[in-house]
Amino acid sequence: MNFMNEENRLDEDDHRRLGQELDLFVMSPLVGSGLPLFTPRGVILRDELAGYSNELREARGFRKVWTPHITKNDLYKASGHWDKFGNELFLVKSQETSDQMVLKPMNCPHHIQIYASRPRSYRELPIKFIETTTDYRDEKTGELQGLSRVRSLTQDDSHAFCREDQIEEIVEDLIDATKELYKTIGMGLKVRLSFKDDGPGYLGSDDLWQHAQAIMEEQAKKSGLEYFVGEGEAAFYGPKIDFMAQDVLGRSWQVATVQLDFVMPGRFKLEYVDEEGVGKTPVMVHCALLGSIERFLSVYIEHTAGRFPVWLAPEQLRIATLNQDDKIVAHANELCKQAIKAGLRAEVDDSNDTVGKKIRDAETAKVPFTVVIGNKEIENSHLTARSRSDLKELPSMQADELFAKISDLAKNRE
Repeated sequence: MNFMNEENRLDEDDHRRLGQELDLFVMSPLVGSGLPLFTPRGVILRDELAGYSNELREARGFRKVWTPHITKNDLYKASGHWDKFGNELFLVKSQETSDQMVLKPMNCPHHIQIYASRPRSYRELPIKFIETTTDYRDEKTGELQGLSRVRSLTQDDSHAFCREDQIEEIVEDLIDATKELYKTIGMGLKVRLSFKDDGPGYLGSDDLWQHAQAIMEEQAKKSGLEYFVGEGEAAFYGPKIDFMAQDVLGRSWQVATVQLDFVMPGRFKLEYVDEEGVGKTPVMVHCALLGSIERFLSVYIEHTAGRFPVWLAPEQLRIATLNQDDKIVAHANELCKQAIKAGLRAEVDDSNDTVGKKIRDAETAKVPFTVVIGNKEIENSHLTARSRSDLKELPSMQADELFAKISDLAKNRE
């Protein structure tokens, strides 16, 4: 569906309408359904969120890796994903090889191959990989909707390979990172322990599952999480701690996840050598703090109604000219350069519109701060910023002080 044709039927705060009005993303029938294209403004949102998510885990010992977007289907046959999700995979045909290729739908089997690339010692563990990358799933056309359900989804993915005695510290770190991220962006969290039910399709023995589920429940208790158990919500390879974000309308959305996996390392015959020189199988902990960035944005755009905090706002400061006098326009552009040098995302509106129209345009674009430049501002060098309605007013101050103040708000993720 091309939402451009549906805009009159969308609610005011629907992320598809806001995505167009705020110039965040577009859909193209030539590109295909469920394949959003992000504009420069939308990419700022993606990059700032993913950067923060990565920063929180890099501070806890995760290191970036990179993997290609296509792979032989043998990789997913080994992991079990082919049997479980084979009908959701995009198949890729090569003109040079007979290998059966697919677009990657997830990243864990690739990270496993990096771990498996050489012998590992217990002294190296835990080994922690992180990768923000786009995956592809052949979702049914009728289920595609804006950014909520797409065929190209970007995950802030990570995997830790560890000894069993290291699980507690790793899971605790990831829970803490999740709490910090959602506190910063202003969304409350509920927690679901996603366990297996009696249905088919799970890999591993019942004893292994009971052991893994007991570990995750104990971790939830030690971390002080209030949780409920969702039977049948586990991944096919292990139990999860799923975080459910609450938006301003009281709706609940599954976002971050921490997953414990005793199964996949065994399927790939992963090993490390313990203190006695004996080969042991590591445990994997899967984690994404945002989950699908596209899906997260569909929630967050509606949660904020597009009024993003200063640190996330695609445009943090707009400098509007009183008129098109050459001297005023030149001064506005010089101030914009100073603001950008101070680390701000700033733009100049030197159009022929009235000042009132320029201010309304900035309000519609939900820009946090707007400054009007005329001869008075040139003469006394003080600037008065108009703050967005949900933000605190700032006093009149020198330009460099104003830019530093807004920059501090962004650096402090306010």
